Amino acid sequence: MLKAKGKVRSIATDLVFYNQNHTVLDKNFVSYSFHLVTRRANVQDFRFHDLRHTAATRMIQAGKDLYQVQRILGHKSPVHTQRYAHHCPESLRDAVEVLDRRITNLSQQAVNFAK
Repeated sequence: MLKAKGKVRSIATDLVFYNQNHTVLDKNFVSYSFHLVTRRANVQDFRFHDLRHTAATRMIQAGKDLYQVQRILGHKSPVHTQRYAHHCPESLRDAVEVLDRRITNLSQQAVNFAK
């Protein structure tokens, strides 16, 4: 959607989303629109700010390092960014599998060395 929006945006502004005057959208308009969309979609207990958590989580799951995500979110401290980057069970399982493969390789090397 963003790529398509970028192709047809106005040359009067560098903004992707803007109002009729080609200036920044009003915070109240964005908030109202978000509320309207979530209500129509029957989505409950979801705040606009939750999108930041989702974006951070997706970036971390895609392999982006914490520093990159920190810069994108504009945090001064990586500790704050860590609160945003939630891991799903699959990503944690993958991390354990890396250790398991390493241990298996070391064990195999020890067996080969002993021969």
